[in-house]
Amino acid sequence: MRNAKLPFNPDLYDISLGEHAGKEVIWVRFPYEPELVLMLRSNARARWSQSQKSWYIPDNQRNRLLCNLKPKNLGKQALSKIDPVNLLAFNAYHDQLVLKGFSPNTIRTYTTEFAQLLYLLRAYPVEELSAEKLQSYFLYCHRELGLSENQIHSRMNAVKFYFEKVLHRTRIFFDIPRPKKPQLLPKALNTKEVSKIIEVTENPKHKLIIQLCYGMGLRVSEIVNLRIQDIDSGSMRVFISRAKGKKDRYVNLPESILCDLRTYYREHRPKEYLFEGKNEEQYAIRTVQQVFKTAMNRAGIIKSVGIHSLRHSYATHLLQCGTDITLIQKLMGHQDMKTTLAYTHVTDRHTGAVQSPLDRLMNPQPGT
Repeated sequence: MRNAKLPFNPDLYDISLGEHAGKEVIWVRFPYEPELVLMLRSNARARWSQSQKSWYIPDNQRNRLLCNLKPKNLGKQALSKIDPVNLLAFNAYHDQLVLKGFSPNTIRTYTTEFAQLLYLLRAYPVEELSAEKLQSYFLYCHRELGLSENQIHSRMNAVKFYFEKVLHRTRIFFDIPRPKKPQLLPKALNTKEVSKIIEVTENPKHKLIIQLCYGMGLRVSEIVNLRIQDIDSGSMRVFISRAKGKKDRYVNLPESILCDLRTYYREHRPKEYLFEGKNEEQYAIRTVQQVFKTAMNRAGIIKSVGIHSLRHSYATHLLQCGTDITLIQKLMGHQDMKTTLAYTHVTDRHTGAVQSPLDRLMNPQPGT
């Protein structure tokens, strides 16, 4: 029986692509902590390089998804692994994704997941798969490949798209059970921790990044894609363009940050993106994640969270202040209210007020 996996959080590691012993690998570096080693090794076949003093895992599609790296584009070598019997199906699948207007990242992910099935099938036509055979395949992904619940959901969604949108067989997935996803609550920092993280960050640009992520509840991809033209200090609103799910939204610009924002602009004079690195290119997501990790270390906060926790903290603290849940949903850009309602479990005031029977036992009140 397999041991339960710790959910993998790539934000806790310094991840980069490279080579080792003539093979493409993903380097995974981090300050030694037994929990981080266990988390890595329970989710991937990690090995230690004595020469590089670093952990590494094979550079494959599964591990790229695990580490939030862009999947490899299926080049000629990868396509050559697909049997000619199924190559037409793959091309039709790709064309349908493009016509549906999916983002390049989603197309890469879906085609990568679908290709894994085609590699395994070899000369067996994919369109002849029955619901029973598909179920056996997903069991194989779980038992033999060791994919997590979320990874199996991703693969099922990709395969489902082919049968429902390309072949128009809408009922084939009705009887295929999906693994239950772990019910993980959003991990938020408290206000003292957020204040400490901002306080210990001395670099003005880095401090502004952290303040905006928390003050507007931004995803890391949204902060690096933020353009100067998106900020309207007159109306104190910021336009978030084509965020997750290709949805636009407006968020409020915190008044407390306006002076620092103007000072930053005068000193750095960014051309297009608010945060630019070398050669006037937008900041890399990995750089922003490292900024947060460094701030966490300097603040002495020992929690297994990444920069996305600032977004969680934004929603949690708004809810604690009595902000209407529908407004939080709008500001966060959540399509489904269920996603926003998860924060009510983090800020449950009723259960928080319940006194433990141990406290009553150790500190009895007069007359009890």
